[in-house]
Order: sequence, then C-alpha cells, then structure tokens
Amino acid sequence: MKGFGYLVKEGFKNVWSNRIMSIASICVLISCLVLTGAAALFSLNVSKLVEEVGESNETIVYIQPGYSQLEAVYVGKEIEKVDNVASAKFYSKEEAFEQYRKTLGDSLFSRIEDRNPLPDSFIVVMHDLSKYEETVAKIQQIEGVDKDSILNRKDFADKLTRISNLVTIISIGVVAALLIISLFIIANTIRATMYSRRFEISIMKSVGATNSFVRMPFLVEGMIIGLISAIIATGVLALVYQGVGMVVENAQSLFSFIPYTDLLPYVAVAFAVFGVFVGFCGGFLSIRKYLKMEGNEILGW
Repeated sequence: MKGFGYLVKEGFKNVWSNRIMSIASICVLISCLVLTGAAALFSLNVSKLVEEVGESNETIVYIQPGYSQLEAVYVGKEIEKVDNVASAKFYSKEEAFEQYRKTLGDSLFSRIEDRNPLPDSFIVVMHDLSKYEETVAKIQQIEGVDKDSILNRKDFADKLTRISNLVTIISIGVVAALLIISLFIIANTIRATMYSRRFEISIMKSVGATNSFVRMPFLVEGMIIGLISAIIATGVLALVYQGVGMVVENAQSLFSFIPYTDLLPYVAVAFAVFGVFVGFCGGFLSIRKYLKMEGNEILGW
C-alpha cells in the first residue's frame, strides 16, 4: 500500500510537472465533454418533444350507428384495455353536432336540428406511435367499433418515429466520434509526458521495476485530467443549457426544456465516469509501447 501511495502521488506530480500540456488536454477534453453532453441532452429534449407531440396526436374512433350512449361507453372501456392505448375520451354525437354548428353557422344546421346524423366517438391517444398499425388493428376487432371510419394517422406516426430514431442515431454517432477524439488527445498528452521522462522509465525498467509500477503514475495522471475536465465541463454545460433554455422561454415557445436540476446528477456521474475512463484508456494505450521495450531500447541505444 505504501508503494501504491507513492505511485498515486507521482501521478499527481506528473499533472503539475507537465501543467501546460495538462491544461491543454483539460481544455480540449472539456470541449469534447460539453459537446458530447449537449448532443445527449439535445437528443433527450427532442425525444421529449416527440413524445409530447405523440401524446397530443389524437385518433378518432367512431362507434357503429344504432348503439346507445351507454353501450358506447362500454365499447370505450374495451378500447382502453388495448395495449398501447393511453386514454380513450368519449365524444358524444351531440358535442360533435354542436361543434360543427359553431364552426359552419346556424343557418346550415337549422333544418336538421332534430336528426343528428353524426355518430358517437372516442378520442384515442396512444403511448407509442411506432405501434400505431398494430394498435388500430386491435381496436378494429372490438365489437361496436366502426372499422372503416377510424381516422388513419399512420403517416404522421411514421414521421414522428423516424425523427426520433434519426436523432438517436446522430447523437450516438456524435458521442462515439468525440470519445475517439478524446482518447487520441489524452493519449498524445501522456505520450509527450512519457517521452520527457523516458530516462526515468529506462532506469526503472533497467533495475527491474514491474510493468505495473511503471504504468501506475501515467494511469493516475490520465484519470486526474479526466476527472478535472468532468467537473469543469459539468458547470460549463449547466451555464450553456440554462442560457439556451432562457432564450427558448423568452421566445414564448410552446416547447420547454427538461429542467437541468433534474439532469444534473446524471450528467455529473456520466461525465465523471466518461472522463476517468478516457483518461485511463489514454494512459494505458500510451504506455504499452514502452512496456514492451528494455531500458536501453526506450532511449534508442
């Protein structure tokens, strides 16, 4: 444990000794983390928007002529039992008639006041629009539902699903690209550190130091750089996210961002894990070359 403490201390010393390169790495890694976080939060907010639009997307299900309102209510209870149906609100033919009269004027409806030709219906909202066709097929099998008059929103449902999937794919691609860039930056930083300390590494290898003993300070250095970057990036992303949120609210947009306070614990943990992982991998990949050499080979002798 004493030796482990010494190696960890050496890792901290490396960060300070190579502070110019460490600061450069931290700044670039902060940029990568902020861009990665922004892409992930953008994806979350777009998914929320798609979900809200999907929930507001209403499908009209008409009841067959000849059914009383009481019978129609029982049909509605069967509709609510269908998987993926979030709600089924009863919309009576009297309400529909009154709505049409307000829209089109009294004169057009004065002659048919006593004979309302409209059917009772239900306004159905679904949980997952990607299952639209499957859900509609199940609703059509319910006795009392007018199978041929369900308002088809399949095209709209497909568009929302495609948008959601596209945003997810783009976000994953951006995160993956930034991860590779971050690994490359950290690896180059630690590689520069090892080059400047190649004499020390050569001596350690020559006197029989184990690979673990040589590797540990560089791994600690990479993880410290990653952790510092994660802490700063969390604060920077908070300022950026809340600033964009205020601009959206001031524009009186109908869309509201997910509050950052709800996301902060997840962002902080994800950044910390991401930063430490990138730093560890950068140090691990960079030191491998030197661990395969003997002391004199490291110096090129």
